[in-house]
Amino acid sequence: MISVVKKKNETYSIDFVWEKDTHIRSYRMGLEKVFEGKYLETMLVPLRGQAVLLAGCGKEEELGLLQVKEITAAVSRRCKELHIGEISLDPGFFVKKLGKKAVTAVVLGLGLGGYSYTYRKTEKDTASDCNFQLENGEGFADSLQEGRELLNGILFARDMVNTPGNHLRPMDFARKITDYVDGGDVETELLVYGQLRALRLEALYGVGGSSEYPPCLLILRYRGAPGSNDIYGLIGKGITCDTGGYCLKESSSMAGIKGDMAGAAAVAAAVHAAAARKLKVNITACLPLSENRISQSALLPGDVITGYSGRTIEVLNTDAEGRLVLSDAISYGIRREGITKVLDIATLTGAAAQMLGNTIGGTMSDDEAFYHMFERAQTFSAERYLRLPFGKEHEKMIDSDVADVKNIGGGCCGTITAGLFLRRFCEGKPWIHMDIAGTAWCGTPTYAFESKGATGAGVTTLYYLLKEAQL
Repeated sequence: MISVVKKKNETYSIDFVWEKDTHIRSYRMGLEKVFEGKYLETMLVPLRGQAVLLAGCGKEEELGLLQVKEITAAVSRRCKELHIGEISLDPGFFVKKLGKKAVTAVVLGLGLGGYSYTYRKTEKDTASDCNFQLENGEGFADSLQEGRELLNGILFARDMVNTPGNHLRPMDFARKITDYVDGGDVETELLVYGQLRALRLEALYGVGGSSEYPPCLLILRYRGAPGSNDIYGLIGKGITCDTGGYCLKESSSMAGIKGDMAGAAAVAAAVHAAAARKLKVNITACLPLSENRISQSALLPGDVITGYSGRTIEVLNTDAEGRLVLSDAISYGIRREGITKVLDIATLTGAAAQMLGNTIGGTMSDDEAFYHMFERAQTFSAERYLRLPFGKEHEKMIDSDVADVKNIGGGCCGTITAGLFLRRFCEGKPWIHMDIAGTAWCGTPTYAFESKGATGAGVTTLYYLLKEAQL
């Protein structure tokens, strides 16, 4: 819990200090000999009737929003370890350097630092949760509320991605998202298996037909700018179980097959946050939810299917299923929902993770103005993305001899050709592609605000992009 108070907690408080700050000497306890204020260093100092948690912030010139999230996450984790139930801190230390946007980063760090996931039937134990009281908070109530909404979204996305696959079938996932956005200004519509077949979304039901748990297409609509014709289409991959199909994954890759729906989870969280904050923007999210299994009805390498767009697709790799379901969602969003700009987000290619690791996502775009908004969004989200180039030579890699397009390219440029496959279905609309295959999950956390498992990648960047798009 994170709240604003006028009177700070007199038992526990936090003191943020720079590296080798002379302020440490003010305690007159010789602390400077054992505590230097190094980045993410913490120390609990008992005083008369109270205690102060010293939090090292490192070098002042290196402070950014990402560092604020890490510092406060380290504080949160330390409070949890010490079983501190309530503690006060003044975010003004960071606001002086970075402005009010630092408050949102503080809230995210405090909330994410103590996160852990354990599946159990009983309610989660919250006894070790700490109530963080923010002092002098009257001037940044709006930033505080924004931080809370984004925190809730990231926690939702993490919980969904961390949920065991046998407890999150496609229809289960649709219900979870529908419940999450219920009560706000988000309209939902669910297209079930029979409707997908009737509408001829063969790329989606062709993948999902391999499972006894049927696929579906969940649509979320938010109209914050009813006077505008612009509709931002968010398309999130929602493969709740990905065995690879007949192109079976290697055993070393099987542990993560439950998390191939991180894109859809991020979209749902961002739409909820945008609606809660009443952003003046129109959004339609199309979330193709499916499993990818092996059965007698599963797609085979060499099959040719026809997507909702009418384009034929040669399926050469059944483990490249994400781009198939996304292609139908994009086409449906454009042709039936009237979206005018397309942004897709997916754990799409292992090549992205091999190229950029677990801290940088891959992006592609064919519209400079749209991508400039995305770049501005990154400055607030503190997430990192690298824009990948492409040319006609890459387009040729996905040309098929027997169909309009094939679902894999050559032996190289796998991340680029996957993105270009999706671009084939955008019908000339401004387009941004986000590949979060490396950033959506971490086996070994890199940042203090991460924990083993899902990261909630993409939630904040999507939200800030929508915020940038406001009229």
